[in-house]
Amino acid sequence: MAKSKYVYVCSQCGSESPKWNGKCPACGAWNTLEEELSAASSVSSSRSIPDLSDSILELEDIGDDTDVRYDTGIGELNRVLGGGLVKGSLVLLGGEPGIGKSTLLLQICQFLGEEHSVLYVSGEESARQLKLRADRLGVDTENLYILTATDAEAVAETISSCSPDIVVIDSVQTMSISRISSSPGSLTQVRECSNLFMHTAKKQEIPIIIVGHVNKDGAIAGPKVMEHIVDAVLYFEGERHQSYRLLRAVKNRFGSTNEIGVFEMLDKGLSEVENPSLTLLSGRPRNVSGNCVACIMEGSRPILAEVQALAAKTSYSAPRRMATGFDFNRLSILVAVLEKRLGIFMGSLDIYLNIVGGFRLDEPAADLPVAMALYSGIMDKPIDDELLSFGEIGLGGELRSVSHVSQRIREAERMGFKKVIIPRQNASSIDQNDYNIEILPASTLKQAFGAI
Repeated sequence: MAKSKYVYVCSQCGSESPKWNGKCPACGAWNTLEEELSAASSVSSSRSIPDLSDSILELEDIGDDTDVRYDTGIGELNRVLGGGLVKGSLVLLGGEPGIGKSTLLLQICQFLGEEHSVLYVSGEESARQLKLRADRLGVDTENLYILTATDAEAVAETISSCSPDIVVIDSVQTMSISRISSSPGSLTQVRECSNLFMHTAKKQEIPIIIVGHVNKDGAIAGPKVMEHIVDAVLYFEGERHQSYRLLRAVKNRFGSTNEIGVFEMLDKGLSEVENPSLTLLSGRPRNVSGNCVACIMEGSRPILAEVQALAAKTSYSAPRRMATGFDFNRLSILVAVLEKRLGIFMGSLDIYLNIVGGFRLDEPAADLPVAMALYSGIMDKPIDDELLSFGEIGLGGELRSVSHVSQRIREAERMGFKKVIIPRQNASSIDQNDYNIEILPASTLKQAFGAI
């Protein structure tokens, strides 16, 4: 009996099976086996292996091109990319359907089209549909060229022959290679198409941006190896029913992964939010208990966010704990610290915590403002509207030092705050006379609450 040229590979553990099974025999995952060509059939035995010794270069002999990045015309995107779009790079832009990925890319094409040729490859929309969306966004550059195709090999050949300056592919899940029998969007097709576009980008030194959809778990649909192939992975985040969007880099070979870009979705496309602190604090209520302002760092950028806490008598046998924009497990730890170290009993209270604006606080420096908002809400004591705080809380109720203290204080001073509570260890490392703001150092939660 002839041996089949296809094998079934598990997308979770990578094990191979000669036939399809609903359950992977190696790791036990369900519905993870995908068909692909076996190694024996995909490699010809008569293929000669070339000698690449003549292609070896010394590091000092490689030219240093100063003009290695393209300015996208959007400062927030340039910040996330590390200064601009690198020549020959492959960038993966992921996000939920309708979040604004295609809108962002068309707006980039408008600016890049002023001096460079841009090829927009669409596998989801027709040319007429793209024209309608471009008219709505005001995109009218003459150097933007549209190609509607789903054959990845034909697209790669077209890129090599036409040599545009920038290429956008929307989306990689619609692309397919005809010699692979699996359907478009499958693990094998997405991986091989990404690998093909990677070789095209490197060989031609053309930056290629590919769009990737996310699955129900929030990860980009397709094999994880696709994220290893590309040079940068950007996630476009935000609620579809809220106007603000966050662009975050989870991988970047040419820049930091700590930067974020903030956008606002308007009728005519995405608008940059150059001052996120002002936006997140707009409409903040005055003289209301349960409110405190936090200062967190996103890369090199300090951002002020409003923390709201509400405590109410429970009507259930077990009190409810809900957190939006803050880690639920961290909230439980802070509640336990307040009960144990300060004697604030919350066993009969429902606690609700919210970070205004759809923002998420993942930094330890957000512990102190969350605890202060909880204390203010439980005691019904309003916090001074001109007071800001940041610091990490230990299990003993002590305040731990955090990084980038000067940048945080400068941002609070710039936004008009008069007082800031910081850990005492941080206060000893700065000169308080350099700031036009009252700095209140605290060693414990009890000392911090005394400033309310």
